[in-house]
Formats: sequence, structure tokens, C-alpha cells
Amino acid sequence: MIHKLDIATADRFANIALGHVTREYPNKLQHTLAGPADARTPRQQHPIFYGSFDWHSCVHSYWLLARVLKRFPNTDTAERIRALFDQQITAANVAGECAFLALPTSRGFERPYGWAWILKLAAELRDLEDGRWIKTFAPLADVFAERYRDFLPIATYPVRVGAHPNTAFGLRLAADYAAAIGDDALLTLLGETARRWYGEDRECPAWGEPSGDDFLSSALIEAECMRVLMPANDFANWFARFLPHIEKREPTTLFTPASVSDRSDGKIAHLDGLNLSRAWCWRSLAATLSASDPRKSAMLKTAEQHYSVAVSHIDGDYMGEHWLATYALLAIDEVGA
Repeated sequence: MIHKLDIATADRFANIALGHVTREYPNKLQHTLAGPADARTPRQQHPIFYGSFDWHSCVHSYWLLARVLKRFPNTDTAERIRALFDQQITAANVAGECAFLALPTSRGFERPYGWAWILKLAAELRDLEDGRWIKTFAPLADVFAERYRDFLPIATYPVRVGAHPNTAFGLRLAADYAAAIGDDALLTLLGETARRWYGEDRECPAWGEPSGDDFLSSALIEAECMRVLMPANDFANWFARFLPHIEKREPTTLFTPASVSDRSDGKIAHLDGLNLSRAWCWRSLAATLSASDPRKSAMLKTAEQHYSVAVSHIDGDYMGEHWLATYALLAIDEVGA
């Protein structure tokens, strides 16, 4: 059952993340090497985000830890998180991360998924513990905010896949950052881009969902993106056109949890993440509806089904353990944010 985040659940999620954010290996690097000098270990290349199997998973695991610290600041787990942040979020380490990003070969590094999570983390740090870490971290967030400003005007088309390149997810998380720091120009750019890419979409068939390694629903994350970036009345009209048959539980595929055949396979394990991210999106979208709206109960029931089949699998195999807790936390604690 999806419940409000409690200390026991928060500790469970945080302890999973604390177990891997400084675990350097195994590690999947995603770098373009210009020469032999670029062949460096994860910790040499990324002095903060070298754990969690890959860079972006490490970034969003820090977000998980920041959120848990914000919700429950007076626990033993909170003290461990503070110690980690004090150790890792230093001026020297941030400079090291920025130095990698300044390489000509790093222009497209982690676009847009890692970009989005850095900004989401920065938004979380901004009002955490009186800004204890954000001043140090801000230069890294500034790099990626600028990359959004440079990239979005030249991005003619969206990317609609259910994995890291998905552009709706990138806009959705970046919007939280822009709102948190009061960057109205960036927020306007994000909103204009969302309307340009998705504003005329309607009668979404969710064809092809799920694909074999999805962890996002292309349809639902688009709707969640538009929920955040459109005025409420405009979104209500858009959503009714985009998914007009929710009360009949159609498209059927969006109401059916994905089956996960082998959790030791990193790509197949993505499907646990799909179930969790669908739960997050369905709950957030349902929060926009009145209690009497017939769509609401169908959406909440579906969210519950998706969450329940996945949450017990967020640890136990490293192919899911290094990232799934973040999506479980989104499903519980990011509803309607």
C-alpha cells in the first residue's frame, strides 16, 4: 500500500542509497575519450558522483538522501547523511566535476537525464539546513542550467522513449529547480518548449508501451511534465484531450503493471522502475482531479497496483538496488509537487 513517507520507510530508502553512493565499482562510464589522458577511474573523473554504478544514479541517490534529511532531520540516518554531504560536497570536488564538464567531449554528457537530476538535487539542497551545502554546489547546477538554455532552442523535436533521453522528464525536473530559485526566464523557456513539443498531442494510444527496457512511461511523464508547466485550467483541458478514456481504463497498457522476468539483467530491471514511475505519475495527475471525478479512483487504484508489485524489489540485486529507491520515493513523496 502507498502510504505517507514514515521514518521506517525513509530509513530503508536512505540506507540503500548510503550503501552505494560511495561504492565505486562496478561502474558504467559514459564518456567520450579524446585521448589516453581521458582514461581515468570513476573517482578521478567524478569526485562526488563516482558511486552507484553510474553517474546519474549517484546524483539522484544524493537527491533521495537530501529529501530524507529534510523530512526526518533528527535521526541517526540523518547524521550519516550530513557526514556524507560534508565529506563530498566540497569546493574542490565541485570544481573537479565542473572540470570534466568543461571538456569539449562532454557537451552532451548525460543530456537530459543527468542534467535534470543535478538541478533537482540543487533545488532540494537550496533550503536544506539553512543552505548548508547549496552555495558550494551551485556552480555545478549553474553549468547544467546554462546547458538547458543553450540546448532547448535548438531541440526541434522531443525524445519520447521511456528511458534516459526522454525530454519530458528532463523538463519536468528542471521546472522544480527554476521555480525553487526563482529563475522566471528558465521556467518560461521550459514551458514554451513543453507547449511546442507536446501542446497539440491528443488521443494518446500509448502504442509500444512498455518497451523492453522502459523505466518511464512516455505518455504519463509527458502528462506529468505538462501538469507542472501549464496553468491549471489549460492543463485540465489538455489532459482531457490527451488521455480521454481514463474512466474506461484505456489505453489498457497504462493500467497494467509491467512484468519483470530477470532482475539481474540491468535493462529488464528497468521495468520495476517503470512500475514505480507510473505510480508517481498517476498519483500526481490524480491530485489535480476532484474527488467526484470518475477518473480519479481508476488512477489511484492503478498507482497502487504498480507500486505494490515493485516496491519489494528495490534492493536485493545491484542492477536495481543502485537506483530504484529513488523512484519509490518519488511515488510516495513527490505527488503533486
